[in-house]
Amino acid sequence: MKPTVLVTGASRGIGLATARLFAAGRHPTVINYNRSRDPALEAVREINAAGGMAMAVKADVSQPEEVAAMFETVREQLGGVDILVNNAAIARQSLFTDIDYSEWRTTFAVNVDGMFLCCQEVLPHMLHEHRGCIINISSMWGQVGASCEVLYSATKAAVIGLTKALAQEVGPSGIRVNCVAPGVIDTEMNSHLSADDLRELAESTPLMRLGTPDEVARAITFLASDDASFITGQVLCPNGGYVI
Repeated sequence: MKPTVLVTGASRGIGLATARLFAAGRHPTVINYNRSRDPALEAVREINAAGGMAMAVKADVSQPEEVAAMFETVREQLGGVDILVNNAAIARQSLFTDIDYSEWRTTFAVNVDGMFLCCQEVLPHMLHEHRGCIINISSMWGQVGASCEVLYSATKAAVIGLTKALAQEVGPSGIRVNCVAPGVIDTEMNSHLSADDLRELAESTPLMRLGTPDEVARAITFLASDDASFITGQVLCPNGGYVI
């Protein structure tokens, strides 16, 4: 059987595209969701009907007890997780002076603490097996920052730091840890932007368009594949050339 995959925040956008691509490759695939139950269950039905193997598990990744319960459910039904994609995130766009501390903590809890909790849950199995792959989803704003997105940029910069340090720590145990930092992708997370804003972002991208969730998903599945067996601690940037 192929390695088992868990994708957090996989009920829509990049997470859903990634889960579908892994499942199409016959990986047993776990679709984590928090609030979007129906899309997650519909994706599971479609994958299983097509001959794949998928299950949906609800968990708020910012809550330690829910993360622990999610991994226990997966262990009971599929065994340990061999490939973890830390994708769950929330976005905030506002002036720095308008951010209150509660908003700051909530965003870090999902975008950074969630990765910490999931990595801590998955590593005992990976260390025991002396193999495994963790892929953390950052953003180009984590690399260069963005005006009116200080909070989101800060969380995504933390993801890159976590990735690089953890890769060094667990590399001797045969575990690879990498990061994908997408550019502007045509997802629901960017639905708050106006048509003019999206057009301006597309025109500022050397390839003159927005990216798609499938394009990011292919970057993620590449890093999880044997083709990337000598790649760890790196940031892969499907951003159309926006950040070079």
